[in-house]
Amino acid sequence: MSTSKFYAVIAGVGAGTGRSVALRFAKSYPVVLLSRSPSSYQPIVDEINKSGGTAHGFSADTSSSTAVSETFLKIKDVVGGDAKLAAAVYNVGGKLVRKPFLELTSEEFGAGYSANGLGLFNFAQQAMPLLLNAVDSKPQYPPTLILTGATASLKASANFAAFATGKFAMRAIGQSLAREFGPQGVHVAHVVFDGVVDIPSSKGFEVNEGKEDGKINSDAIADSYWNLHTQHRSAWTQELDLRPYVEKF
Repeated sequence: MSTSKFYAVIAGVGAGTGRSVALRFAKSYPVVLLSRSPSSYQPIVDEINKSGGTAHGFSADTSSSTAVSETFLKIKDVVGGDAKLAAAVYNVGGKLVRKPFLELTSEEFGAGYSANGLGLFNFAQQAMPLLLNAVDSKPQYPPTLILTGATASLKASANFAAFATGKFAMRAIGQSLAREFGPQGVHVAHVVFDGVVDIPSSKGFEVNEGKEDGKINSDAIADSYWNLHTQHRSAWTQELDLRPYVEKF
């Protein structure tokens, strides 16, 4: 059980952006990492703990309200009942289906919303009360909920109906949460990744003519997330877009 007063929860942790965000926040807080499979979070939990930080990992399917609520009970056990949630990051990607609309199945279409819309709903229902509870504790930085979006959050391209539907839903939920809970002291920010993130799964993709830094660096993303968390409440960012310097937009 951690004795730290504050902690962070990151949902959707794997070898890419989730790892970078976890490592960055672990410099200041104990972190709790969530993913469907232990193989996704356990190496990062081990890496943080071996480097002197504190990390815990749990398997959770965010599309299940029961699974998410049960996981947050487990989190309370490991961080301690007096610990306050300083930051929550929803980085669940969901299944990216790129397919002509008339070839989509209802299951494929629903998968995008299940991960990014319903999943965020379940996660935020558990995280938001904890973030609100932290406000009165006078934390160094405002309690923060950060959402990982994509180009598809703003623009539904051909063959991306399923993915864009989920990302549009995430953005809408984020805007609603920001307007409801911002005045109560919780910073809600949506981050648009307008480009390919440089992570292990994208190594084979050549974008922007293969130019150096033509993909978004995941550690740079993590720094941006940390900057959002540490913003003064008189100058909060609700939506941030990140793209490589050579990305056309």
